[in-house]
Amino acid sequence: MAVPRKKVSRSKRDMRRSHDSIAIPQIVEDRDSGEFRRPHHIDLKSGMYRGRQVLTIADETIEED
Repeated sequence: MAVPRKKVSRSKRDMRRSHDSIAIPQIVEDRDSGEFRRPHHIDLKSGMYRGRQVLTIADETIEED
């Protein structure tokens, strides 16, 4: 059975775990559309990124039979 050779101190253990926390994703309000989005990502509602049209947004009309 594997056993640690030496005891790991609280300091070393905590330093190892310092990067394990989960960060809350950052959200910014888009200046043009007012929608919330992640920074440095495309606005999925308008398809704009840094003032340029990157995606063409399809019309979302649904035909009912």
